[in-house]
Amino acid sequence: MNASRVILCINCGSSSLKFALYQLADDEQLVASGQVDRIGIPGTSIKVLDGSGAILREGPFELSRLDEIIGAIFAGLEQLHLPRPVAVGHRIVHGGPDHTAPELVTAEVLVALRKIVTFVPLHLPGAIAAIEAISARFPKLRQVVCFDTAFHRTLPEIAARFPMRHELWDLGVRRYGFHGLSYEYIVSALGTQSRGRVIVAHLGNGASLAAVRDGKSVDTTMGFTPTGGFMMGTRSGDLDPGLILYLLREKGYDAEHLDEAVNRAAGLLGVSGVSSDMRTLKESRDPRAELARQMFGYQLRKQIGAMAAALEGIDTLVFTGGIGEHDAELRWEVCRGLRHLGIEIDSQRNAANEDPISSTGSECMVRVIPTNEDLVIVRHTRAVVGTAESAKGPL
Repeated sequence: MNASRVILCINCGSSSLKFALYQLADDEQLVASGQVDRIGIPGTSIKVLDGSGAILREGPFELSRLDEIIGAIFAGLEQLHLPRPVAVGHRIVHGGPDHTAPELVTAEVLVALRKIVTFVPLHLPGAIAAIEAISARFPKLRQVVCFDTAFHRTLPEIAARFPMRHELWDLGVRRYGFHGLSYEYIVSALGTQSRGRVIVAHLGNGASLAAVRDGKSVDTTMGFTPTGGFMMGTRSGDLDPGLILYLLREKGYDAEHLDEAVNRAAGLLGVSGVSSDMRTLKESRDPRAELARQMFGYQLRKQIGAMAAALEGIDTLVFTGGIGEHDAELRWEVCRGLRHLGIEIDSQRNAANEDPISSTGSECMVRVIPTNEDLVIVRHTRAVVGTAESAKGPL
């Protein structure tokens, strides 16, 4: 690819769309980023920032259909005199059993994605719709799909399998793991330090851990879907399967009610009854808010211990994601209970969100590294499109 080319990253959720525009010269330079919220429901809004974080546009958005929003984003880039992308990279939450690396979007790839919508019905439909909207408006614009599950393709079978019948394994029922683009970025940021035994804690509204040995994922907390693992903002994490059966048989729950119960009304929000946001819970005087924070920290500490067991020790612990990067109190409480793993943190460095936050005498390095999934998407898109151009020639 030409070194000055521009790539647009798209991360489409069920009712929101995030985008970031990068220019590729000697390095990857962020030109602009933005987010459209409440797509398809009243109160749609947009916010666009330049590469330095200054607001270029903010306020209500009169469009609510995804295809119109895609067109408006491209038109807006031109109106703001921003360069037009030559390729688009998409974050795809789930790749199913067959998609384990970034791919150029083709008709066959779209067919395959539609077949696995049932794996994550909240996430994939929006991503597919965004791809189709771009293809309809810009049929010659190359698009690349980057799978959040791909990083965990190295999981050994002993970690990937559920203790269930072989037929289900053959149907793709297994531990996939998620947040892979974030983990991939952290591994690249660690450089040679990733060669040891590393646990990465991606803590945001969705939260998970990955056990990484020599840069490869060997275990992770999320499972078949992003609902699994430990408690999150609105998701329950792992539950006793008997509880699900109880709700089905005794309380009359159907699939829709279960989905609401475990994905939208559980986690920090469910326990606190106040909010799914850690900052709001910290400021609240409601004792349930403090209980929710304590439960989150307790479960996180337990899972770090489990990942350390999978790695047979730990050399580096990394906190990332919005909570991991900014909640010094949570990091302190979690690490305070992990001294048996050789983890000691410096209270002053931790309070200042410095990197590293481990004390000089700590046997385990503890780091705080901001993640950048968009940059990973840019790099994959550049590589995939570059390979396609080498094979077929530029458009």
